[in-house]
Amino acid sequence: MKIAVFSTKPYDREALDEANHRHDHDLTYFEARLQPPTAELARGFEAICPFVNDELSGPVLRTLAEGGVRLLTLRSAGFNHVDLDAARELGLTVARVPAYSPHAVAEHAAGLVLALNRKFHRAWARVREGNFALNGLLGFDLQGKTVGVVGTGRIGEVFARIMAGFGCRLLAHDPHPSDEVLALGAEYVSMEDLLSQSDIVALHLPLTPATRHLIDEPAVSAMKEGAMLINTSRGGLVDTRAVIEGLKSGRIGALGLDVYEEEEELFFEDLSDTVIHDDVFARLLTFPNVLITGHQGFFTREALQNIAETTLANASAFETGRGTLHQVVPPESRPG
Repeated sequence: MKIAVFSTKPYDREALDEANHRHDHDLTYFEARLQPPTAELARGFEAICPFVNDELSGPVLRTLAEGGVRLLTLRSAGFNHVDLDAARELGLTVARVPAYSPHAVAEHAAGLVLALNRKFHRAWARVREGNFALNGLLGFDLQGKTVGVVGTGRIGEVFARIMAGFGCRLLAHDPHPSDEVLALGAEYVSMEDLLSQSDIVALHLPLTPATRHLIDEPAVSAMKEGAMLINTSRGGLVDTRAVIEGLKSGRIGALGLDVYEEEEELFFEDLSDTVIHDDVFARLLTFPNVLITGHQGFFTREALQNIAETTLANASAFETGRGTLHQVVPPESRPG
């Protein structure tokens, strides 16, 4: 199958080329992000392979369909960047990678907790400058602290297991409770109770219209004073301006982000020689109790291998009708 791969980095190409030994697709790599000006690059291709910050809006999808594209094989689990209604109307099939490595993202979230608590990032900078003073680096024992896990799918379950290993009390919120999380001793509670009782709140849920800005001004106000907030899922779950106010007031004691609501123009690029024009993001960087990573939670060797394999297997299943096609079905097309 002739596939155009967008937003390609060297590590993407390496993983996809390795997986393609088993699938034999015709892959063409583009470094450019998929957006209206670059959509014409896919003309003549049967499928495209976009990443999380590529634009898959109605106008882009229309250009793709007119150029012969029939399949969007996403190399991501999330699909909130796809206009599913437009895809359906244009006859485009959308496939995704439903699970590449829940351990990668969960472990990254736990790493943010540890780094923020014990100020690893600040201590590293101090020691490099010969400053060995401990003032300002005080943390707390995780043992006995309450961790609220919002979303207990596979990633949330792994994160809960990690935090249980530290001896934390677990609270959870999800419309579909997990038997595995319950077996860890977690208690499922309302969102209000979780926010008011948790020393650490971790978000592990998809971005949908219902979850957009789940952490808004009222949610921040409901949080336990000085709580830590961790988001490794999707930036749109958090109202960044509300969180900034929470940091200023002390309601939020620490913030760890691997995602950001307006990350499309920032993440996955080297902008070290440019001025960042996003004033909200720049404000976040001024807080000493904020740690931001550039959407690298998924970035492990195992996860890249699994993403590449499933992405190309989706294309093979679409082309041959054999194997598993992890198709994304628009809500109104779903049975029941």
